[in-house]
Amino acid sequence: MLNRRALGSAVAVPLIIGLIGLMNLMHQERFAIFAAFVLQLIASGMCFGVALSAVFALLRGQSSS
Repeated sequence: MLNRRALGSAVAVPLIIGLIGLMNLMHQERFAIFAAFVLQLIASGMCFGVALSAVFALLRGQSSS
């Protein structure tokens, strides 16, 4: 079993490397366009998820009657 120090460094090192890459990406112009597309995709996916959940709930309600 890993001790706390090893586990902390296993989390911290990739996190720092990822943050460096993210900060580098945020200074580019195309990041704003990319971020808008990603937000739109996330919102669309959430709406489809809610609709799919409602369909499953409706089907579950009909099958138990």
